[in-house]
Amino acid sequence: METSRRELTTRKAKQAALLWLDGFTEACCLHRVVILCYRSRKLLIRTGQCFLLNGFIFLGSLFVLNSVVIPTLQLILPDQLSNISSQETSTFSSILKLYSFLRHGLIQLFYVFWFYPLYLFSFILSNIWYNDIAKYGFAAMGSNECNLLEPSSQNEAATTTDKTVLTEKPAGLGGVMIGIGEQLYSLLLLSFFFLEVYATGFIPFIGKALNFILLAWMYAYYCFEYKWNLSEVALDRRLDFFESNWAFFAGFGSPCVLAIFFFSPLVSYGVMAILFPMFVLTATGSGAEQLISARRRKWKGVGYGRLPIFYAADKLSMRILSLVHLESRERIQDTKAQ
Repeated sequence: METSRRELTTRKAKQAALLWLDGFTEACCLHRVVILCYRSRKLLIRTGQCFLLNGFIFLGSLFVLNSVVIPTLQLILPDQLSNISSQETSTFSSILKLYSFLRHGLIQLFYVFWFYPLYLFSFILSNIWYNDIAKYGFAAMGSNECNLLEPSSQNEAATTTDKTVLTEKPAGLGGVMIGIGEQLYSLLLLSFFFLEVYATGFIPFIGKALNFILLAWMYAYYCFEYKWNLSEVALDRRLDFFESNWAFFAGFGSPCVLAIFFFSPLVSYGVMAILFPMFVLTATGSGAEQLISARRRKWKGVGYGRLPIFYAADKLSMRILSLVHLESRERIQDTKAQ
């Protein structure tokens, strides 16, 4: 029995490794970006604008700061004077301190009046453009193949029809309210998950590894969320599919994280702001759902298990929503009592 259990564990590990490799390979298929941009002029323009803002202006400004501005300030306001003796240096120590203070002050002014406003402007505008890029890329695909994600288990497959009926949005105001509720829940969920990702970076010894894998999942979800939104896939179906195929999405998100993991925060943002639209288009053009379905059919439904990636974020989100709902009910009752 112990041998069979060990064989089952080995089999599941191999399945997870294969799906991780599939996800990594799918993320690296950047030729899809060229194909989709060739099909859509609007997509090409938006992608070019994103590259111009984040690559040429933002990263270019960082390059100018580090390569031109800071070295020039160090020449004008040096840390030490090389042509004087050590005795004279002590005399000029107050001047050197003033130079250092002025140099750091000028650099901080450069950040306050240029980089931070540029970062905020880039963040807002890029997020608007990402949505356009996903929309144009989805239209350039000319298909709508991922409306229904494959159930993660046989029990779920037996109730797929019932779930589809339950998750369909009603027409009119009811459908609008459900859509707003889903968007609010999704925003809270991803915000709490981002805080979870950030917090893991401070854990000793294993923090960096945990941070890497959580970042990979976060970027992978962001990339596929555009596609699932445009395909009108219900939120519960997305989360179930994502958590049931965690190895694939860990692999898909790994190239995103590898591209930024070893840079400073500002450089990481600039690099990701350039690469993220490409990974969104790669996700849009990928046949991830069909590939995973083919793997599962080959394994005859025996998978490697679901991983509750969003468990903590889900609990916190539902807690916040329940508190808001309870407070709104109390206000309505108070109004009626008056």
